[in-house]
Amino acid sequence: MPEGNQSFVTEFILTGFPGLHPEYSGYASAVLFFVYVLTLTGNATIIFLFATDRSLHKPMYYIILNLCVCDMLFSTTTLPKIISKYWFQSGTISFTACFVQMYFVHYLGTVNSNILFLMSLDRYLAICHPLRYPVLLKQSTINILSITAWVIAKPAALTLVIRAYPLPYCASNVINHCYCDHIGITILACTDRAPYGLPAFGMAMVSLLGPLAFIVFSYCSITITVSKIANLQGRIKTLSTCSTQLIVISLYYLPRCFVYLASNVGIRFRADVRIVVIMLYSLFPPMINPLIYCARAKDMRESLWKRFRRRTGPQNAQISAISH
Repeated sequence: MPEGNQSFVTEFILTGFPGLHPEYSGYASAVLFFVYVLTLTGNATIIFLFATDRSLHKPMYYIILNLCVCDMLFSTTTLPKIISKYWFQSGTISFTACFVQMYFVHYLGTVNSNILFLMSLDRYLAICHPLRYPVLLKQSTINILSITAWVIAKPAALTLVIRAYPLPYCASNVINHCYCDHIGITILACTDRAPYGLPAFGMAMVSLLGPLAFIVFSYCSITITVSKIANLQGRIKTLSTCSTQLIVISLYYLPRCFVYLASNVGIRFRADVRIVVIMLYSLFPPMINPLIYCARAKDMRESLWKRFRRRTGPQNAQISAISH
């Protein structure tokens, strides 16, 4: 045990996937790089469509825009380092950089949860209070709510870093994860983790379950409202407007709730299984969300198709002229 709060660790080592055989490192880096490129490309496409098509300037798409930015930032925070580990055998990260990464991991995770709350609020007002929707969710209101979603996520993430950074790290510097998070770091501290782990778990539950509680309430209210629609086709059409958000919300919350609760009720996973599950629910939604939007959101499909036709139209015309 070091004297006072002295820390002997100057850098951390990320294990990535502990059971992965070295000969498969190239495949792991290629898969992670593919996920990263696809995430950036998909979300950047949504942002481009929003910026160039005024028909998408609606409350729901402003919220989706925020989610795309958050997903791109989260992937950029976590993936490049683990890709470099398997690509260049560079798994070390400096002491300070690890805490910076930890801050952004928890900050952006909370922002993501807040944005999903806004998505459910949008659908709740649109379906349960359609006449008041244009008044309640004006452009200025969406801007304020979006900014608030980003700002109120800062204190909790900053508190985690402020409490964890001064702890004495005097033994192992190996983090069993693909990126630095609060549990992975503080478990290495040469001190009792309980005073730090329990408050952190409480903040995680508030950040996770607070928005989730409203999301459950909003979709229960939506279900009740839709059930009162006499026309079956009308009920199906109304519910279809919620399907995109429900898929995105399920991908984000269900695996997280399972892992958080399982780890705190005594259920233990192998390190490899736990890390794979965490990476799946951390990286799969940002990659797949743009595909869901383009497949399910009619305005987004039409905007994408319009852009595609503009690019292929002149080429088809040239080919047609040459053939004649």
